[in-house]
Amino acid sequence: MTTSSPIALRTRIKICGLTREADVDAAVEAGADAIGFVMYSKSPRCVSPFRAAELASRLPPFVTPVLLFVNASATEIEATCAMVAGATLQFHGDEEHEECQKGSLNGAHAYLRAARIPLGAEGASFDLVHYVHRYPNAQAILLDAHVDGYGGGGKTFNWSLLPPSVNAHLVLSGGLTSANVGDGIAQVRPRCKSLAVDVSSGVEAEDAHGKPQKGIKDPEKIRQFVAAVRAADRHLAGM
Repeated sequence: MTTSSPIALRTRIKICGLTREADVDAAVEAGADAIGFVMYSKSPRCVSPFRAAELASRLPPFVTPVLLFVNASATEIEATCAMVAGATLQFHGDEEHEECQKGSLNGAHAYLRAARIPLGAEGASFDLVHYVHRYPNAQAILLDAHVDGYGGGGKTFNWSLLPPSVNAHLVLSGGLTSANVGDGIAQVRPRCKSLAVDVSSGVEAEDAHGKPQKGIKDPEKIRQFVAAVRAADRHLAGM
């Protein structure tokens, strides 16, 4: 197991797929550390670079905007970054190390690299340690479920199948909610240098028929999610 330092005991929180001012404000008020904007045109949560810049302008100091790209060109990334100051990048497609380096403007922007973990027992076949070595300059590796398309689709992979020790900062994603995030933190944090969590569908509003409204967040679900993360931190700190 990887020994947790005092710094590692605070789980950072990213709320992703935001499209509205009210949702940005609710995430900040709840205590989110980062706000994610999807720049992938095929996603129902996609926003334009101009819209991302509008929303990011509401962020107070020390809350980080994160721009999610899928197989975007370096030109597109550079143009978007010019509009959203201080952004961290998230590469969620098929980008190799060299493409991430070029897309991050050769290190001018910190970046996360998404790892798509197979669902079910097949998750044991994913070599996360090797994947970390493939992206030595990534600030963290984001763990998401591997489903059709890009993005976890609200699915949860089997956390218990991850390697027992990974020399990297990890971001746990994929199907997280206020009900299961505490268990995810308890299982994954001991395996890595530090842990953050990333939620999108798990804090989205529902319509009158109970169907999720993609890109529309529920402020109460955001508050419950943040509270569950903080409760998990307190529990682990007291062990």
